[in-house]
Amino acid sequence: PHSFESDAQFSLVGLVLGLAIYNNVILDLHLPPVLYKKLCGKPGTFHDLEHWNPTVYRSLLSMLEYEGEDMEDMFVQNFRVGYQDVFGECLWHNLKEDGENIMVAQHNKHEFVSLYSSWLLNSMVKQQFGPFLRGFLMVTEESPLTKLFRPDELELLLCGSQQYDFSELEKSAEYDGGYSSCTPVVEWFWQIVKTMAADDQKQLLQFTTGSPRAPVGGLAHLKLVIARHGTDTDRLPTAHTCFNVLLLPEYVSKDKLQDRLMKAITYSHGFGML
Repeated sequence: PHSFESDAQFSLVGLVLGLAIYNNVILDLHLPPVLYKKLCGKPGTFHDLEHWNPTVYRSLLSMLEYEGEDMEDMFVQNFRVGYQDVFGECLWHNLKEDGENIMVAQHNKHEFVSLYSSWLLNSMVKQQFGPFLRGFLMVTEESPLTKLFRPDELELLLCGSQQYDFSELEKSAEYDGGYSSCTPVVEWFWQIVKTMAADDQKQLLQFTTGSPRAPVGGLAHLKLVIARHGTDTDRLPTAHTCFNVLLLPEYVSKDKLQDRLMKAITYSHGFGML
């Protein structure tokens, strides 16, 4: 509920997400599903905790499943919950009036779980989520995204799909600089790609497009350009991720191409030159 970031910073992040949708750019985001649910105008609930905070979810689930009459002694929980601020100081919040004097028992455990979940996912982050949502709507409010998409579809729109069919990518690929689908190095490239392990294929997508995911509709909707980048050389392939362009030198053998390509996608994280 407290953070060092200003409202403008949260608005900026929301704006970036909206621009990504507007420009059909896939982002490598790792956000809990409840965020997309809230972007669709639906509040977070108990079941959304499973992905956001599995430990809290399991604790609350055990409370709901407990049938003993000694619940007050077993859980020793009232309607007051504690949390830490950014400085590590312990703070307290009453989920309802006089919450510190109301113990959780069989007759009110569902109310406690509902109030606690709503506080964690909605009330506690209201100050940060409000500007974030406003930034997102600055770009998307003219398009009824919340009426057109479910939360999981909105995530797919932003983050892309993890279903890969590189045969479709080969069909949609374009060539530049003198290359064509019949150029030997291009044929070797696709042979290598199709025999790669799944993780290596993801790394290749990350290397060439900036994201390890496919756009909505699959790889057939990804326009990859393979461009000739000089004659045979010991240099590695490079890429312009903003334009999905792979710069591929015309290597003299398939083995050399495979060696240079695997090094390029494996060592592409961080800062370095070869």
